[in-house]
Amino acid sequence: MGNRNLEISAISSPLKRAFTISRGAKTSAETVRVTLTENGATGRGECVPYARYGETTASVTAAIETARSAIESGLSRGDLQSLMPAGAARCAVDCAMWDLEAKLTGTPVWQLAGLPEPGPVETAVTVSLDTPEAMGAAAKATQGRLLKLKLGGPDDLARIEAVHRARPDARLIVDANEGLSADQLPAISKAAAELGVVLIEQPFPAGADNALLQRPGPVAICADESAHTRAELQDLARRYDAVNIKLDKTGGLTEALAMARDARAAGLGIMVGCMVAGSISMAPAVLLAGLADLMDVDGPLWLSEDVAHGLAYADGVVAPPVPDLWG
Repeated sequence: MGNRNLEISAISSPLKRAFTISRGAKTSAETVRVTLTENGATGRGECVPYARYGETTASVTAAIETARSAIESGLSRGDLQSLMPAGAARCAVDCAMWDLEAKLTGTPVWQLAGLPEPGPVETAVTVSLDTPEAMGAAAKATQGRLLKLKLGGPDDLARIEAVHRARPDARLIVDANEGLSADQLPAISKAAAELGVVLIEQPFPAGADNALLQRPGPVAICADESAHTRAELQDLARRYDAVNIKLDKTGGLTEALAMARDARAAGLGIMVGCMVAGSISMAPAVLLAGLADLMDVDGPLWLSEDVAHGLAYADGVVAPPVPDLWG
Protein backbone atom coordinates (compact mmCIF):
# COMPACT_ATOMS: atom_id res chain seq x y z
CA MET A 1 0.00 0.00 0.00
CA GLY A 2 0.96 3.65 -0.06
CA ASN A 3 1.07 4.05 -3.87
CA ARG A 4 -2.46 5.37 -4.10
CA ASN A 5 -2.97 8.76 -5.72
CA LEU A 6 -5.86 11.12 -4.93
CA GLU A 7 -7.24 13.73 -7.32
CA ILE A 8 -10.05 16.15 -6.41
CA SER A 9 -12.05 18.03 -9.05
CA ALA A 10 -14.86 20.54 -8.79
CA ILE A 11 -17.42 19.92 -11.52
CA SER A 12 -20.12 22.33 -12.71
CA SER A 13 -22.75 20.72 -14.97
CA PRO A 14 -25.41 22.91 -16.61
CA LEU A 15 -28.98 21.68 -16.30
CA LYS A 16 -31.49 21.35 -19.14
CA ARG A 17 -33.87 23.60 -17.20
CA ALA A 18 -34.14 25.11 -13.73
CA PHE A 19 -34.67 22.67 -10.86
CA THR A 20 -36.90 24.34 -8.28
CA ILE A 21 -37.81 23.27 -4.74
CA SER A 22 -39.25 25.16 -1.77
CA ARG A 23 -35.82 26.57 -0.83
CA GLY A 24 -34.95 27.95 -4.28
CA ALA A 25 -33.86 27.05 -7.80
CA LYS A 26 -30.64 25.89 -9.44
CA THR A 27 -29.49 25.90 -13.05
CA SER A 28 -26.35 23.80 -12.64
CA ALA A 29 -25.22 20.81 -10.63
CA GLU A 30 -22.16 21.59 -8.53
CA THR A 31 -20.28 18.45 -7.51
CA VAL A 32 -16.90 17.34 -6.20
CA ARG A 33 -15.31 14.31 -7.85
CA VAL A 34 -12.65 12.13 -6.23
CA THR A 35 -10.41 9.94 -8.40
CA LEU A 36 -8.19 7.30 -6.78
CA THR A 37 -5.53 5.49 -8.78
CA GLU A 38 -3.56 2.51 -7.55
CA ASN A 39 -1.58 -0.19 -9.39
CA GLY A 40 -2.98 0.91 -12.74
CA ALA A 41 -6.63 0.87 -11.58
CA THR A 42 -8.87 3.91 -11.19
CA GLY A 43 -11.86 4.41 -8.89
CA ARG A 44 -14.19 7.41 -8.92
CA GLY A 45 -16.69 8.86 -6.50
CA GLU A 46 -18.72 12.04 -6.61
CA CYS A 47 -20.74 14.10 -4.14
CA VAL A 48 -23.03 17.11 -4.02
CA PRO A 49 -22.10 19.73 -1.42
CA TYR A 50 -25.45 20.68 0.09
CA ALA A 51 -26.00 24.23 1.32
CA ARG A 52 -28.85 22.98 3.54
CA TYR A 53 -26.15 21.41 5.72
CA GLY A 54 -23.63 24.22 5.36
CA GLU A 55 -21.55 22.45 2.72
CA THR A 56 -19.86 24.20 -0.20
CA THR A 57 -17.55 23.00 -2.96
CA ALA A 58 -14.68 24.70 -1.12
CA SER A 59 -15.49 23.18 2.29
CA VAL A 60 -15.90 19.68 0.87
CA THR A 61 -12.66 19.96 -1.08
CA ALA A 62 -10.85 21.19 2.03
CA ALA A 63 -12.22 18.30 4.12
CA ILE A 64 -10.95 15.76 1.60
CA GLU A 65 -7.56 17.52 1.42
CA THR A 66 -7.28 17.23 5.20
CA ALA A 67 -7.53 13.45 4.85
CA ARG A 68 -5.25 13.22 1.79
CA SER A 69 -2.26 11.69 3.55
CA ALA A 70 -4.30 8.94 5.17
CA ILE A 71 -6.19 8.21 1.95
CA GLU A 72 -3.06 8.01 -0.16
CA SER A 73 -1.38 5.83 2.46
CA GLY A 74 -4.02 3.14 1.93
CA LEU A 75 -6.74 4.06 4.43
CA SER A 76 -9.46 1.39 4.54
CA ARG A 77 -13.15 2.09 4.08
CA GLY A 78 -13.76 1.05 7.67
CA ASP A 79 -11.21 3.53 9.00
CA LEU A 80 -12.61 6.24 6.72
CA GLN A 81 -15.92 6.07 8.61
CA SER A 82 -14.25 7.27 11.82
CA LEU A 83 -11.75 9.62 10.16
CA MET A 84 -14.37 11.71 8.34
CA PRO A 85 -17.90 12.61 9.47
CA ALA A 86 -20.99 11.71 7.49
CA GLY A 87 -21.63 14.09 4.63
CA ALA A 88 -20.68 14.89 1.07
CA ALA A 89 -16.88 14.81 1.47
CA ARG A 90 -16.82 11.30 2.91
CA CYS A 91 -19.34 10.18 0.30
CA ALA A 92 -17.04 10.99 -2.60
CA VAL A 93 -14.07 9.25 -1.00
CA ASP A 94 -16.03 6.22 0.16
CA CYS A 95 -17.60 5.64 -3.25
CA ALA A 96 -14.22 6.06 -4.98
CA MET A 97 -12.81 3.41 -2.63
CA TRP A 98 -15.58 0.96 -3.54
CA ASP A 99 -15.01 1.56 -7.24
CA LEU A 100 -11.24 1.22 -6.85
CA GLU A 101 -11.58 -2.10 -5.02
CA ALA A 102 -13.89 -3.38 -7.75
CA LYS A 103 -11.37 -2.42 -10.43
CA LEU A 104 -8.39 -3.88 -8.52
CA THR A 105 -10.10 -7.20 -7.79
CA GLY A 106 -12.24 -7.61 -10.89
CA THR A 107 -15.25 -8.12 -8.60
CA PRO A 108 -18.30 -5.86 -9.06
CA VAL A 109 -19.32 -3.70 -6.12
CA TRP A 110 -22.66 -5.45 -5.73
CA GLN A 111 -20.81 -8.68 -5.00
CA LEU A 112 -18.29 -6.98 -2.69
CA ALA A 113 -21.21 -5.48 -0.75
CA GLY A 114 -23.25 -8.68 -0.56
CA LEU A 115 -26.09 -7.13 -2.55
CA PRO A 116 -28.46 -8.83 -5.01
CA GLU A 117 -27.30 -8.69 -8.62
CA PRO A 118 -28.76 -5.44 -9.96
CA GLY A 119 -31.15 -5.21 -12.88
CA PRO A 120 -33.27 -2.47 -14.41
CA VAL A 121 -35.33 -0.68 -11.76
CA GLU A 122 -38.12 1.85 -11.74
CA THR A 123 -37.14 5.31 -10.56
CA ALA A 124 -39.20 8.33 -9.65
CA VAL A 125 -38.87 11.21 -12.09
CA THR A 126 -39.12 14.68 -10.58
CA VAL A 127 -41.58 17.39 -11.55
CA SER A 128 -40.04 20.67 -10.41
CA LEU A 129 -41.97 23.20 -8.29
CA ASP A 130 -44.10 25.53 -10.41
CA THR A 131 -47.70 26.65 -10.79
CA PRO A 132 -50.33 23.88 -10.74
CA GLU A 133 -50.94 24.33 -14.47
CA ALA A 134 -47.24 24.19 -15.35
CA MET A 135 -46.68 21.12 -13.18
CA GLY A 136 -49.62 19.36 -14.80
CA ALA A 137 -48.17 20.08 -18.23
CA ALA A 138 -44.71 18.94 -17.12
CA ALA A 139 -46.13 15.73 -15.69
CA LYS A 140 -47.91 14.99 -18.95
CA ALA A 141 -44.59 15.31 -20.79
CA THR A 142 -42.65 13.20 -18.28
CA GLN A 143 -41.97 9.54 -18.95
CA GLY A 144 -42.42 6.90 -16.30
CA ARG A 145 -45.25 6.03 -13.95
CA LEU A 146 -43.67 7.13 -10.68
CA LEU A 147 -43.52 10.92 -10.43
CA LYS A 148 -42.07 13.01 -7.63
CA LEU A 149 -43.70 16.41 -7.19
CA LYS A 150 -41.91 19.26 -5.48
CA LEU A 151 -44.27 21.25 -3.24
CA GLY A 152 -43.93 24.51 -1.36
CA GLY A 153 -46.79 26.97 -1.01
CA PRO A 154 -50.50 27.54 -0.49
CA ASP A 155 -51.38 25.96 -3.86
CA ASP A 156 -49.87 22.57 -3.03
CA LEU A 157 -53.13 20.63 -3.06
CA ALA A 158 -53.99 22.22 -6.40
CA ARG A 159 -50.56 21.15 -7.68
CA ILE A 160 -51.23 17.52 -6.75
CA GLU A 161 -54.71 17.66 -8.28
CA ALA A 162 -53.37 19.15 -11.52
CA VAL A 163 -50.73 16.46 -11.87
CA HIS A 164 -53.21 13.71 -11.10
CA ARG A 165 -55.59 15.05 -13.77
CA ALA A 166 -52.74 15.15 -16.29
CA ARG A 167 -51.36 11.73 -15.34
CA PRO A 168 -54.07 9.59 -13.69
CA ASP A 169 -51.95 6.52 -14.50
CA ALA A 170 -49.01 7.69 -12.35
CA ARG A 171 -48.14 6.99 -8.72
CA LEU A 172 -47.03 10.16 -6.99
CA ILE A 173 -44.47 11.03 -4.34
CA VAL A 174 -44.96 14.54 -2.98
CA ASP A 175 -41.91 16.26 -1.50
CA ALA A 176 -42.30 19.44 0.52
CA ASN A 177 -38.58 19.84 1.35
CA GLU A 178 -39.61 21.08 4.83
CA GLY A 179 -41.94 23.65 3.27
CA LEU A 180 -45.41 22.77 4.63
CA SER A 181 -47.12 24.35 7.59
CA ALA A 182 -48.79 22.15 10.20
CA ASP A 183 -52.26 23.20 9.05
CA GLN A 184 -51.60 22.18 5.42
CA LEU A 185 -50.72 18.52 5.96
CA PRO A 186 -54.10 17.16 7.16
CA ALA A 187 -55.92 18.27 3.98
CA ILE A 188 -53.14 17.00 1.75
CA SER A 189 -52.97 13.70 3.62
CA LYS A 190 -56.73 13.22 3.47
CA ALA A 191 -56.88 13.79 -0.27
CA ALA A 192 -53.56 12.17 -1.14
CA ALA A 193 -54.58 8.54 -1.51
CA GLU A 194 -57.42 9.41 -3.89
CA LEU A 195 -55.00 11.46 -5.99
CA GLY A 196 -52.50 8.66 -6.53
CA VAL A 197 -50.05 9.73 -3.82
CA VAL A 198 -48.06 6.83 -2.32
CA LEU A 199 -45.62 8.83 -0.15
CA ILE A 200 -45.36 12.28 1.44
CA GLU A 201 -41.77 13.36 1.97
CA GLN A 202 -40.45 15.67 4.72
CA PRO A 203 -43.47 17.94 5.19
CA PHE A 204 -42.00 19.93 8.10
CA PRO A 205 -38.56 21.29 9.01
CA ALA A 206 -36.16 18.85 10.60
CA GLY A 207 -36.38 19.25 14.36
CA ALA A 208 -39.85 20.80 14.12
CA ASP A 209 -41.80 17.70 13.22
CA ASN A 210 -43.51 16.72 16.49
CA ALA A 211 -46.86 17.06 14.74
CA LEU A 212 -45.96 13.77 13.05
CA LEU A 213 -46.20 11.92 16.36
CA GLN A 214 -49.87 11.68 15.41
CA ARG A 215 -49.63 11.16 11.69
CA PRO A 216 -52.79 12.05 9.74
CA GLY A 217 -54.19 10.13 6.81
CA PRO A 218 -53.47 6.79 5.15
CA VAL A 219 -50.37 7.80 3.14
CA ALA A 220 -46.91 7.05 4.53
CA ILE A 221 -44.68 9.94 5.64
CA CYS A 222 -40.98 9.79 4.72
CA ALA A 223 -38.06 11.54 6.43
CA ASP A 224 -35.46 13.19 4.20
CA GLU A 225 -33.77 16.24 5.70
CA SER A 226 -34.38 14.69 9.14
CA ALA A 227 -32.56 11.47 8.17
CA HIS A 228 -28.79 11.25 7.84
CA THR A 229 -27.34 8.04 9.28
CA ARG A 230 -28.26 5.05 11.44
CA ALA A 231 -27.96 7.22 14.54
CA GLU A 232 -31.37 8.86 13.98
CA LEU A 233 -33.39 5.78 13.06
CA GLN A 234 -34.94 4.94 16.41
CA ASP A 235 -36.10 8.51 16.92
CA LEU A 236 -37.34 8.79 13.33
CA ALA A 237 -39.41 5.64 13.70
CA ARG A 238 -41.61 7.51 16.21
CA ARG A 239 -42.53 10.17 13.63
CA TYR A 240 -42.09 8.67 10.19
CA ASP A 241 -43.07 5.57 8.25
CA ALA A 242 -40.05 5.60 5.92
CA VAL A 243 -36.63 7.18 5.40
CA ASN A 244 -34.99 8.62 2.31
CA ILE A 245 -31.42 7.33 2.21
CA LYS A 246 -29.11 9.59 0.22
CA LEU A 247 -25.41 8.78 -0.03
CA ASP A 248 -24.45 12.45 0.19
CA LYS A 249 -26.05 12.53 3.64
CA THR A 250 -24.87 9.13 4.90
CA GLY A 251 -21.32 9.78 3.78
CA GLY A 252 -21.19 7.10 1.12
CA LEU A 253 -22.27 3.61 0.21
CA THR A 254 -20.76 1.99 3.32
CA GLU A 255 -23.05 3.80 5.76
CA ALA A 256 -25.99 3.71 3.33
CA LEU A 257 -25.83 -0.10 3.29
CA ALA A 258 -25.82 -0.27 7.07
CA MET A 259 -28.56 2.33 7.36
CA ALA A 260 -30.82 0.48 4.92
CA ARG A 261 -30.48 -2.77 6.82
CA ASP A 262 -31.05 -1.11 10.19
CA ALA A 263 -34.02 0.86 8.86
CA ARG A 264 -35.65 -2.33 7.71
CA ALA A 265 -35.03 -3.91 11.11
CA ALA A 266 -36.68 -0.87 12.72
CA GLY A 267 -39.80 -1.38 10.61
CA LEU A 268 -39.21 1.65 8.41
CA GLY A 269 -39.82 1.74 4.69
CA ILE A 270 -36.90 2.75 2.49
CA MET A 271 -36.57 5.14 -0.41
CA VAL A 272 -33.14 5.58 -1.94
CA GLY A 273 -32.84 9.16 -3.14
CA CYS A 274 -30.36 11.51 -4.74
CA MET A 275 -29.29 15.08 -5.25
CA VAL A 276 -29.17 16.60 -8.73
CA ALA A 277 -25.98 15.11 -10.14
CA GLY A 278 -24.61 12.88 -12.86
CA SER A 279 -24.13 9.16 -13.25
CA ILE A 280 -20.94 8.78 -11.20
CA SER A 281 -22.82 10.16 -8.21
CA MET A 282 -25.93 8.09 -8.96
CA ALA A 283 -24.36 4.69 -9.73
CA PRO A 284 -23.70 3.54 -6.13
CA ALA A 285 -27.27 4.43 -5.14
CA VAL A 286 -28.71 2.39 -8.01
CA LEU A 287 -27.09 -0.73 -6.54
CA LEU A 288 -29.23 -0.33 -3.40
CA ALA A 289 -32.47 -1.03 -5.28
CA GLY A 290 -32.68 -4.55 -3.86
CA LEU A 291 -32.93 -3.10 -0.34
CA ALA A 292 -35.45 -0.34 -1.16
CA ASP A 293 -39.19 0.04 -1.57
CA LEU A 294 -38.89 3.07 -3.86
CA MET A 295 -36.02 4.52 -5.90
CA ASP A 296 -35.54 8.19 -6.71
CA VAL A 297 -32.34 8.32 -8.76
CA ASP A 298 -33.21 10.52 -11.73
CA GLY A 299 -30.45 13.11 -11.20
CA PRO A 300 -28.66 12.59 -14.54
CA LEU A 301 -31.88 13.26 -16.46
CA TRP A 302 -31.60 16.92 -15.44
CA LEU A 303 -28.09 17.40 -16.82
CA SER A 304 -27.43 18.89 -20.25
CA GLU A 305 -24.53 16.48 -20.61
CA ASP A 306 -23.57 13.44 -18.51
CA VAL A 307 -20.26 11.57 -18.31
CA ALA A 308 -19.24 8.86 -20.78
CA HIS A 309 -20.84 5.44 -20.18
CA GLY A 310 -23.56 7.13 -18.11
CA LEU A 311 -26.60 5.38 -16.70
CA ALA A 312 -29.23 4.43 -19.27
CA TYR A 313 -32.79 5.65 -18.61
CA ALA A 314 -35.92 4.73 -20.54
CA ASP A 315 -39.60 5.19 -19.64
CA GLY A 316 -38.87 5.76 -15.95
CA VAL A 317 -36.54 2.76 -15.65
CA VAL A 318 -32.78 2.94 -15.06
CA ALA A 319 -30.33 0.17 -15.94
CA PRO A 320 -27.51 -0.70 -13.50
CA PRO A 321 -24.11 0.91 -14.08
CA VAL A 322 -21.70 -0.70 -16.52
CA PRO A 323 -18.16 -1.31 -15.18
CA ASP A 324 -16.76 1.44 -17.43
CA LEU A 325 -18.84 3.92 -15.41
CA TRP A 326 -18.58 2.66 -11.83
CA GLY A 327 -18.41 -0.45 -9.74
